[in-house]
Amino acid sequence: MDLARTDFYLDGQWVAVGPGETVAVRNPATEEVIATVPAGTAADVDRAVAAARAAFPGWADATPADRAARLDRLHTALRARADGIARTVALELGTPLKVATRIQAGLPLTVLHSYVELAARPPADETVGNSLVVREPVGVVGAITPWNYPLHQVVAKLAPALAAGCTVVLKPSELTPLTAYLLFDAIHEAGFPPGVVNLVTGTGPVVGEAIAAHPDVDMVSFTGSTATGRRISHLAADRIARVALELGGKSANIVLDDADLATAVKVGVDNAFLNSGQTCTAWTRLLVHRDRYDEALGLAARAAEGYRLGDPFDPATRLGPLVSAAQRDRVLGHVARGLADGGRLVAGGPDAPLPERGFFVAPTVIADVDPDSALAQEEIFGPVLAVIGFDDEDEAVAIANNSRYGLAGAVWSADGERALRVARRMRTGAVDVNGAPFNPLAPFGGYKQSGLGRELGRHGLEEFLQVKAIQR
Repeated sequence: MDLARTDFYLDGQWVAVGPGETVAVRNPATEEVIATVPAGTAADVDRAVAAARAAFPGWADATPADRAARLDRLHTALRARADGIARTVALELGTPLKVATRIQAGLPLTVLHSYVELAARPPADETVGNSLVVREPVGVVGAITPWNYPLHQVVAKLAPALAAGCTVVLKPSELTPLTAYLLFDAIHEAGFPPGVVNLVTGTGPVVGEAIAAHPDVDMVSFTGSTATGRRISHLAADRIARVALELGGKSANIVLDDADLATAVKVGVDNAFLNSGQTCTAWTRLLVHRDRYDEALGLAARAAEGYRLGDPFDPATRLGPLVSAAQRDRVLGHVARGLADGGRLVAGGPDAPLPERGFFVAPTVIADVDPDSALAQEEIFGPVLAVIGFDDEDEAVAIANNSRYGLAGAVWSADGERALRVARRMRTGAVDVNGAPFNPLAPFGGYKQSGLGRELGRHGLEEFLQVKAIQR
């Protein structure tokens, strides 16, 4: 199958790229190259930024109703492509089709629709003494997005930026760029003014760095590793540009002694293994009271063994491959180190049976993990669950907070007030109590090295607005 693309989206049109370097896109379930896309250059970024800069005054001056109408048209165009988006994500990322349909294609539509409404009702001006306080769009936004949720992560940046009146240059991950092309087909159909949204594909060291360092990019919004986020922060700091960073996570799932253990462990394992564990908010540390520790291990092992690995397009598949050979090898290295550091293998592991082809890692549960060990401290980004015991509530909170990350977490208790008390003590940007559902209108972002700023809902919109005081 050849899904090769030879173009960028610049200044409102698809622009063919001349002969040059390309990036190969692999199907991680078969290891076959399925497409190539252009490897952009700093000169390509210059063209995209120039188009966005020229379009900014007109888009910033557009009425809220006009911006909302454009986003609504995009929602309609994207919804019509939902099946193709799900299949593309299954193909280039390996997410099982059922999950890709519900989450990879479905969630971005929900988020986008929320910004149709928010764009129509922007934050009102305020009067503070003799000052009129107004909010204005930041300007040109460089959006750099990861491979694990290739549409959602784009929409979570693109929609609020456009709703705020900003123009955008997007660099999607070179591992999963095909979904972005479907999005930009929808953007073109929606009829955004030329230059408002631009696409340049390529690698992080070339295209990403050019965006982050560009003097005409007013803000960089990045989702990815903490190491790369640190680099982007340095580049932006050199020119005092704003950044929003959604980075790594090592989230703790605290199961207190009075919790519904069976539900807590089942939901916890599902969360840890979602998208083959390639989720920044995954609850990869299961913290269980020692009185219920052995029972929890048995439940976790049975849950892990229920995951069938295989073809993402097979309805029976529950766990797809990791995105690349490098990612698979990295995860297996973490498993080997975790076992060498004293962890006890409960399910999966490096010797578990796997499909003959593809970048698969078996769903793995490791018990008796030292809270200070690498397995408990490093973001694995694969289907690996570390189980840690605790004696009381204070120790559970201390272990949960024993991380340089602080993106998400969970707590389970039959006593809702007790669970809420523990949730308040967790130093993390979001906490789910007793399996509460994800809320796409709530602010999303992290503490500590999990990032800066917030995405989604009203708080996500405010990231792309400047505040001005006009004295009268």
